[in-house]
Formats: sequence, structure tokens, C-alpha cells
Amino acid sequence: MKPKKFTNIQIKLRNVFLKKGVKMIAPETVFFSKDTKIGKNVIIEPYVVISEKVTIGNNVRILSFSHLEGVKIENNVHIGPYARIRPGTILKSGSKVGNFVEVKKSIIGKETKLSHLSYIGDTNLGKKVNIGAGTITCNYDGVKKSKTIIDDGVFVGSNSSLVAPIKIEKKSIIGAGSVITKKVSKNSLALTRAEQIEVKNYKRKN
Repeated sequence: MKPKKFTNIQIKLRNVFLKKGVKMIAPETVFFSKDTKIGKNVIIEPYVVISEKVTIGNNVRILSFSHLEGVKIENNVHIGPYARIRPGTILKSGSKVGNFVEVKKSIIGKETKLSHLSYIGDTNLGKKVNIGAGTITCNYDGVKKSKTIIDDGVFVGSNSSLVAPIKIEKKSIIGAGSVITKKVSKNSLALTRAEQIEVKNYKRKN
């Protein structure tokens, strides 16, 4: 597509959404696809790209430098900044995908929070799950993709790796810095952590 034609299409799309009540702080920096659908009371901050097959519900806020493609966003969802939402993702009502979070082919449950620095792929997250900073789902073994299932009310501590296929049952807790490879039963604490060693008065070799 020629740049001028592309620009004209974007101007038309921006004007359509502005007339429908979408609030854009810097419209000239926001890009839409022709099939984008947006509900009421939506705020889009500068430098947001919305690619094909995106549906956005009501009362959604998308912060700067976020990229969305092939995602269904329900009501009262908060996204970004610097979030990447990839195809096959559903963000349920009240969920939050924060800064430097990537989500691919996953369901993010109601009121579930992925606030920062995480990768969630091929995963079903239940309601009111908290994913700590630096958490990743290890969904690809070099041959095939596997699923992670995290039930309602689970708390995942920061810097954890969840090796799929795996299931973490309701209201369990994953200790920070863990590598989880087996099913975690409900209401349990799971952690994998080496014992800390301290050598006093240690002198580095030159």
C-alpha cells in the first residue's frame, strides 16, 4: 500500500472512532485496522498499533507503545504501556496486562493481573490470578507447544518459570524464583530454590 493511501485510510479510521467517542490523546500516532471494533468510554494513549481482528469492549484503557493483534478485550481492561498482545488472546473483564508483558494465544481471566515483565503463551489463567514480575510460561520445547493451566486465585511469585504442560490448581502459591515442572495441588505452596551459601571474608582471586 502506498504511504499516502495508507495515511488517508488511517485519518478516516481515526475520525470514525473519534466521532464514536474514543478518546485519543495524540490521534496521529494511533493506527487501526479496517476491522477494528471499539466500545464506549475507551481511552487510547499515543503510539498504539491495533492490527487485524481486534475487538475492544467498554471502559478500556490502552497505554502508550502497545501492539494488539487478534485479541478480544472485554470491559474494564487496562493494557500497557509497552504491552504486546498476540493472536488468539482473550482478556476477560477487569484484567490487567501491564508494561513489558507479552501474551500469546491465552485466556486471561476476570480481575487477573500481569503487571510487568512477563511472557504468557498457550495459557489459561483463571479469575483473580496474580502473576509476579519476570514470570514466564515455558510453552515450547523446540518441537511442540504445550499448555499451562492456572486456576482461580493463584499467586505466582516473581521470576518464576512454569514449564508446560503443567497445571496449577486453585489458590496455590508459587514461591519467587521457582522453576515449576509438576502439577501443583490446590491451596499449596510450591517452590524450588537452592539453599543460599555465604562465604564470609571472601577474597577474590586476581
